[in-house]
Amino acid sequence: MASDSPAADRREFMLRVLRLGGLSAATIGAGAWLHYRSDRPKESEVLVADRRTGVPADPNLPEMVVAQGESPEALVRRAVEALGGMRRFIARGDVVVVKPNIGWDRAPEQAANTNPQLVAEVVRLCQDAGARTVIVTDMSCNDPRTCFERSGIAAAARAVGAQVVLPDERKFRQVNLGGEVLTAWPVLEPFLTADKIINLPIAKHHSLTGCTLGMKNFYGIIGGQRSRLHQRINESLVDLTAFARPTLTIIDAYRVLMRGGPTGGSLADVEFKKTLLAGTDPVALDSYAAKAWWDLDYQRLPFLRMAQARGLGKMNFEEVRTTFLTV
Repeated sequence: MASDSPAADRREFMLRVLRLGGLSAATIGAGAWLHYRSDRPKESEVLVADRRTGVPADPNLPEMVVAQGESPEALVRRAVEALGGMRRFIARGDVVVVKPNIGWDRAPEQAANTNPQLVAEVVRLCQDAGARTVIVTDMSCNDPRTCFERSGIAAAARAVGAQVVLPDERKFRQVNLGGEVLTAWPVLEPFLTADKIINLPIAKHHSLTGCTLGMKNFYGIIGGQRSRLHQRINESLVDLTAFARPTLTIIDAYRVLMRGGPTGGSLADVEFKKTLLAGTDPVALDSYAAKAWWDLDYQRLPFLRMAQARGLGKMNFEEVRTTFLTV
């Protein structure tokens, strides 16, 4: 049966890339570019944060890069290079926060936390671009010290000179997030003072939302009683993304937790995809990964539709400029 439109053809092509798990030289050519255009802190003062961490759009560069290959470090280097290089995102003297998923007391092989090799390489790229300080932090669900160490992220980040910040009550400030659900809420301080924010989630299954990707990763910037947000989880995800305004999103899909998320545990639930998604449209990135690996779209993930309505990106990922790479 013939497809209804060029956009439908493009969508199916993009999905086949990830589902088949390989990219050919031909893919990188003409087919690769779309020419369409916890407790709350005691502090009572509520701050209003001015979020200006984005970078200008560039119509000559892709909005999303899909890279596949054997080396996690090479994947992130090539993807960032295709987006214009880290100097497009990081200026000399910037304070940068890198936000992995460090939520769980799991080893890297269990794919519940971001790959530590990717975290280290992103830190190096920021430093090479002239960042004054690179901070790696997250609000863990399990004991933070245990999560940071067992995930391998603390050691990997420190080895390349990053500042590793463990969350505690003193590091949260009460902030007016200006959202539909999230108004006054405690936010981890580095996210309030950083010049740039790089969101570095891992792609994995989630028992409540179907999957957890870039937008869901921003639960790790807040404290308080986060479980209360599950009652309106779609709205809260959009509120958090609107507040955080990531400079760059890089989704770790080297190992993907296909089932049993978000905590994981069984290696049988982990699949090697050896893929990395990177870009400036956080909605398109989430939409693409959710559809390709879990067959979830905006009809089953309302936060994608809500995020597009708020002007945060495009849920129709086939409409964004995309480059595919084999590394």
